[in-house]
Amino acid sequence: MIKYQTLPDMLDERARGDGAIVYLEGEGAEKTLKLTDLRRRALGILFHLQRIGAKPGDHLILHVASNEQFIDAYWACLYGGIVPVPVAVGISDEHKHKLLRIARQLGQPYLYTDRKLRDRLATYAATLGEPDTWSALEPRTFLIDALDDIARAGARADLDPDQTAFIQFSSGSTSEPKGVVLSHRNILTNAEGATQAAGFSEQDISLSWMPLTHDMGLIGFHLMMMYAGVRQHLMPTDLFVRRALLWLKWSSAKRVTITCSPNFGYRHCLKALGDKTLDDHDLSSVRLIFNGAEPISVELAEEFLDRLAPYGLRRTSMFPVYGLAEASLAVSFPPPGTLYRCITVDRRSLGVGSSARHVDAADPTALKLMSEGKPIPYTRVKLLDDAGVAVPAGTVGHLLMQGDNVTRGYFQNLAANAAAVTADGWLRTGDLALEHEGNLYVTGRSKEIIFVNGQNYYPHDLESVLQTEPGLELGKVAAAGARAAESPTDELVLFVLHRSDMTSFIPLATKAMHLINEHAGVEVARVVPVKRIPKTTSGKLQRNALAKSYEEGEFAAELAEFDQAWAALHGQGRAAKGRVEAQLKAIVDDAMPGKHVDIDDNLFDVGASSLTLIQIHEKIDEAYPGVVDLTELFDFPTISMLAKRLEGKVGS
Repeated sequence: MIKYQTLPDMLDERARGDGAIVYLEGEGAEKTLKLTDLRRRALGILFHLQRIGAKPGDHLILHVASNEQFIDAYWACLYGGIVPVPVAVGISDEHKHKLLRIARQLGQPYLYTDRKLRDRLATYAATLGEPDTWSALEPRTFLIDALDDIARAGARADLDPDQTAFIQFSSGSTSEPKGVVLSHRNILTNAEGATQAAGFSEQDISLSWMPLTHDMGLIGFHLMMMYAGVRQHLMPTDLFVRRALLWLKWSSAKRVTITCSPNFGYRHCLKALGDKTLDDHDLSSVRLIFNGAEPISVELAEEFLDRLAPYGLRRTSMFPVYGLAEASLAVSFPPPGTLYRCITVDRRSLGVGSSARHVDAADPTALKLMSEGKPIPYTRVKLLDDAGVAVPAGTVGHLLMQGDNVTRGYFQNLAANAAAVTADGWLRTGDLALEHEGNLYVTGRSKEIIFVNGQNYYPHDLESVLQTEPGLELGKVAAAGARAAESPTDELVLFVLHRSDMTSFIPLATKAMHLINEHAGVEVARVVPVKRIPKTTSGKLQRNALAKSYEEGEFAAELAEFDQAWAALHGQGRAAKGRVEAQLKAIVDDAMPGKHVDIDDNLFDVGASSLTLIQIHEKIDEAYPGVVDLTELFDFPTISMLAKRLEGKVGS
């Protein structure tokens, strides 16, 4: 039975006990906030929001970097019937552009942020040539810096379970993001279903580094944990990126029983771990590691478990799940405490309506698929072929879902709703899957969303970023997620139409990597020259066909030639001059192995993603604490320029 009518009802009840959130900000830096204090603070902030005019049903864009400030404001909105709209704080232009596009969609939203982020948005809006959007938003902005007294409580709204609780907008760098509208009933239904399926209890202790702007972070590891009475620990995502091993250290020290990570986190943690030993770490308390948010890599999960087995991490702790924002997060779970299951199939047999052919792991066409269990309580799924007919077990079909946890639709988007929701009320997930021995195996995406580092990107968005550059116009470049033979996860690959020699292609490829890295904040793994870009009869790019060719090694000769030409142009520059340049060169080389970065190379040109820049900045900050801001890496993107900037601040 679902325990509460609305989310504020849930916090009211939980605040009567001794529940708390522990904010982990760094080694020796943690803060415990009792839920009764969270409730008081939320109502105090609500008073200020109401004083600037925010009313029930109004939208408020929540744009803050601090987990604690985010949670406070999120609950303030919920108590007042104000609809929070979380938008990630990032270091790339894509994040700022997304916020402005969301603001336009919402009409007249409020903005909750701090002065520094407000000023960056204002500067970007002016640069972008969109003063109207910002001029409408700026007077409706509430600055956290001005929040000095929360003694007076705001007026609680009279809420209905079917009212909108919050809106989560999709990713997107150039097209309009889609807002998933979730009601109190949606979220609480899913929380009850997940609690039953995973066996959450008040004896559990959780830890998450996932961003609160992501459904796994906000719904899975805050709202669901509160619903079940779990003691929760929240770690900033950027701290995990900089110091991944703190995730393991705190999991041991806090006796964590439930945590989570997508592929990106396992890979990042293993890289940080290397051949180190974890003295005094005991991970035997961990009973569930939620593995989701992107297509699950069986190989990566196994490597992670193997590496951490000496520290007591059980193989049964790996908990591969399927979910999406439209389901209020969770769709299917395996039985907790059991060993994960996987099947090995011929990757060529996974077309819609095709029966998946099981093969030996040594088969060159082998693809391992992870079981994601059965639908949780209150959630129903079905698999259909292209004609809308149910497919038998073992056959790939379009995955649809239905239940009180499923969104009623996207925010003011009739076209998206018509495409997503069937006449009889089932929601198309856009994913493909098959059923084997009663378990769900997600096989791919009917939509061409690219999953990289736990984030999703739309290929046409990334292609649009490039369209102003000669040689990279729309129709001449295709972006796709593909998995090379040596890679356990998907990577972003660009296929560029080019019929000339490789020497002339290198500058074009460099420009493409630069633009994507700078504007979308994602690393391009490969830029592949192709003689033709296949299209349908209606002119649509066949990105999946290119990705398949890439995965099957059809471009091996072109890539070998590219690597040879790239190496000839990079790594041959002048030697570092002076101590600072030498230090920075060593830091960059360590963060970007195999890239052959010269002193005067633009880091974006050689593939430095936002994640790479964070890692570089962390090492610089260790050597020169507090001297260089992360944003300065965008303003001084070569080793020589950054060294000169650094020398100007500290002396050579």
